[in-house]
Amino acid sequence: MTTRADRITALLAQNFAPSVLEVRDDSAMHAGHAGARPAGETHYSVLMVAESLGGKTRVARSREVHALLAAEFGQGLHALALTLRTPDEQARLTP
Repeated sequence: MTTRADRITALLAQNFAPSVLEVRDDSAMHAGHAGARPAGETHYSVLMVAESLGGKTRVARSREVHALLAAEFGQGLHALALTLRTPDEQARLTP
């Protein structure tokens, strides 16, 4: 059985071919909050760096990821914190 983090990682990797992809389960930090479930797997943070994000606004990038993960939202994913950058944007942040 795969975890939600595994499924999110696989979908993003397949659809965006990122050079950097970090998916972190933050559910434990949200225990007792809205949308949290005792079993977890409800709150995630994603850092994705992909050339395919170029030429898209931050809103368009987020909408694309949310659309791709619609089934996960329908099955208990409650919150997704997204950091979505192109390689050039990421390079400007790295000294």
